[in-house]
Amino acid sequence: MEKKEIKKVVLAYSGGLDTSIIIPWLKENYNDPEVIAVSANVGQADELEGLEEKAIKTGASKIYIEDITEEFLTDYVFPCVQAGALYENYMLGTAFARPPIAKKLVEIALAEGADAICHGCTGKGNDQVRFEMAIKALAPDMTIIAPWREWSIKSREEEIDYAEAHHVPLKINRKTNYSKDKNIWHLSHEGLDLEDPANEPQYNKKGFLEMSVSPEQAPDLPTYVTVHFEKGVPVAIDGQKMGAVELLTKLNELGGKNGIGLLDIVENRLVGMKCRGVYETPGGAILYKAHEILETICLDKETLHYKALVAQKLAEIVYNAQWFTPLTQAILAFVKTTQATVTGDVKLKLYKGNIINAGVTSPYSLYDPEIATFDEDHVYNQADATGFINLYGLSTKVYAKMKAKSGLK
Repeated sequence: MEKKEIKKVVLAYSGGLDTSIIIPWLKENYNDPEVIAVSANVGQADELEGLEEKAIKTGASKIYIEDITEEFLTDYVFPCVQAGALYENYMLGTAFARPPIAKKLVEIALAEGADAICHGCTGKGNDQVRFEMAIKALAPDMTIIAPWREWSIKSREEEIDYAEAHHVPLKINRKTNYSKDKNIWHLSHEGLDLEDPANEPQYNKKGFLEMSVSPEQAPDLPTYVTVHFEKGVPVAIDGQKMGAVELLTKLNELGGKNGIGLLDIVENRLVGMKCRGVYETPGGAILYKAHEILETICLDKETLHYKALVAQKLAEIVYNAQWFTPLTQAILAFVKTTQATVTGDVKLKLYKGNIINAGVTSPYSLYDPEIATFDEDHVYNQADATGFINLYGLSTKVYAKMKAKSGLK
C-alpha cells in the first residue's frame, strides 16, 4: 500500500529503544496513522512495567499486552527440546519467540482491521526475516513496515538522539547500550565491547548478567536436581509436578545461581554475516542436557543417530525463519513419534557452570545390565562374536585381497 493509504498500523512493541521511537516516526512519516501497540509477554518480566503509559504517551492509540508464555514454551520451545535442536550450540531463544509473537500480531491486526504490521528489527538482523516470514505465512496480503530499512537513522546513537528530541523516555543510556533480547527462556547480549571477539565478556561486572551468575560467583557446594519427563516433555522437578512456566522458572533459578547456561559464540547469521553474542539460558541448558541423557537409555541406536541429523536440520530452519513451513511440521511430527518411550527421571549435579549426570532411570530403558556387564553372565554368548566379525569384516577382507593381488597401494 502507498504510505498515504495506511490509516492503521499494528506495531510489535517492546518498549525498548527501537520500538519506542517508531511510534512518533510513523506519525511523522506515514501521514499520522493510528498506531496500535502490541506487546507479547513471553516472560520478559520487568521489561513490561510501565509499557501502557509509555506507549500512549508517545502516540499509540492503545496497547495490547498479551501473555503467551505458556504457548511459547509448550508449542515452540519444548518440541525443539524433544528434538535436541541446537544452532551452533545456541539454544534458539530469540528464534523460538518470534513465530508466536508474529502470530499474535497477525491475530490482532486482522481483528482491528489494520492496514499494516510494523516491527523494529534492523536490516542486519535475523529477526526481520523471522517476523516477516511468519506474517507472510499467516497473513500473506498484509503490508509490512520495517523502519530500519527506510529511515535515515544509521546507529543506536542516532536512535537515542531521536528519542531525546521527541521526549521519548528510555531505560538505557549511552554507556550501557547493549542490545538485549529477553524472554523466559534466555537473555541475549550484543554490541559495545562484545563486538570485538577478542574481548572477554564482563561476567563479573555488576548488572551484566541478569538471569545467571558467573561460575566464579556460584556456590562452592553443588546443587542436585531431578527432572521428570513424560514422552520427552518435562513435567516435574524433584517429584513435584509443574506447569511449563513454573517448571522453567524453577530451573532458571537453580541454574542461574550455579552459573549454568552461559554461552559466548560468534554465530553465522541468516543474512550472511558473523555476529558475536553472549547468551544466558540457565533453565534451558538443564533441560537440553537432561533430555539428552534420558534419550541415551530410551532410544535405540538407529533412531538416536538419525534423530541427531534431523535435529540439526530443524535447528537450521527454526533459526532461518521457517517455523510455519511444511518441513518444520513434518520434522516435529517425526520427533513426536520418537518420544513415545522417552519417559523417566534424570538426576543432575549443578556445579560452577557444569551440568553433571548424577543418574538416570526409565520404565522403558533399553539398557540391560546383565547383557552389558563385564562380569560373568548367562545371556550373552561371547563366542557368537566370531561369526559376527567374520561377516561384518568380509567386504574389508575381500577389498584387501584385491589390493594385494592387483598391486594397488
